Amino acid sequence: MTDYRQMWTDLDMDLDTHDQLCAVLPDAFGDTYLSQDNRPENMAFYDFVVSEIHGVRPAELIELQKQGGKVFGTFCVFVPDEVVIACGGTVTGLCGGSQFWVPAGEKVLPSDTCPLVKASLGAHFGKTCPYFSVADVYVGETTCDAKKKAYEILGADKRTYVMDMPQMKRQKDVDKWTGEIADFAAEVEGVTGRALTPENLGAAIRLVNEKRRALARVFEARKVTNCIPISGKDALLMVQIAFFDDPARCAEMANKLADELEQRVADGVSVFPAGTKRILVTGTPLAIPNWKLHHIIETSGAAVVCEEMCTGTRYFENLVDEGADTLEGQFKALSERYMKNNCACFTPNPGRVEDVVRMAREYHVDGVIDANLKFCTLYNVEKPSLAAALEAEGIPVLALETDYADNDAEQLRTRVGAFVEMLGE
Repeated sequence: MTDYRQMWTDLDMDLDTHDQLCAVLPDAFGDTYLSQDNRPENMAFYDFVVSEIHGVRPAELIELQKQGGKVFGTFCVFVPDEVVIACGGTVTGLCGGSQFWVPAGEKVLPSDTCPLVKASLGAHFGKTCPYFSVADVYVGETTCDAKKKAYEILGADKRTYVMDMPQMKRQKDVDKWTGEIADFAAEVEGVTGRALTPENLGAAIRLVNEKRRALARVFEARKVTNCIPISGKDALLMVQIAFFDDPARCAEMANKLADELEQRVADGVSVFPAGTKRILVTGTPLAIPNWKLHHIIETSGAAVVCEEMCTGTRYFENLVDEGADTLEGQFKALSERYMKNNCACFTPNPGRVEDVVRMAREYHVDGVIDANLKFCTLYNVEKPSLAAALEAEGIPVLALETDYADNDAEQLRTRVGAFVEMLGE
């Protein structure tokens, strides 16, 4: 591993505390990922990224800044990356998926706040994540009350721009989000010092669409019934890293992985034995390095073949219409695409239930696991309606609640194991 300590020092990170994180991550990754048999060869790229997760990409972002570019740190799939890319900037994900960051977050937030939000603020204030340190500006969105108040706290310490997310999906709400994107574009122009034009925004839209198509190809290979060419853990890792990676490279590597998976399907090369029960996971996002649930499922006799969540299909489903040739038309096209994301922040939200049922059919799953992070009221409230819809379709569902700590791992394993056993009856 390259020595990045000088870079971390220049970013004013807490090196002693950061060293503690660096010491445990390799073992956690090795136990979860490298212990798998018959992994696709092209997962080597993603293994390398994790091995230098706080080094190689932050170094690239710093080099971009030296060349005059700006880095926008984002927390949510609703922020339109295309606008930033069009103005010569780059986007990096910021969500925290580790218990390591939670204690620092609880110094500024109530303990009964969602662990994802606590971890994000903990990574910032604890100075133990280079992506937070390198970002020139944070971009938030009003998708939940905890985030809204968290952005106030972050904004007092670092430049933070908040997009006002509509809470419904009427035409006037799509129009409102179009206006929010236009306002965000003006902010991006101010930060980057570069003008947004139909030409550079059109190119960015095409680039991000290519990234979405590449990720979708990997998921398409997971729909095959007689072969599971990639584990759910590996597919999840690919999407998690996509939030941080350069979009062109992300598309290239996802396409290489998809090529390999399609060949595996043709050759009948599966990473699970025939008859392994197929699981769809839905619910709150699984931000890197949150691999706990997938690992438990896939060491309990089942395979995850789809994730209906922000770190899954919502990230890449639906393309932006590339036909508009004016900024006004492009903003509208962006709004229409992003408003198709069926986040639990919307009311009413039948689209998510419909998506889960549809994907359960498309991916030929035997059961659905609805996983909720503790204190995430939005997804918790949707559990009954989702369960009722799945049961009406004859699709078994297991509802779970967890956080980032490992103290419930055995309890989860018992419940997942019983669910998988029931699927075999």
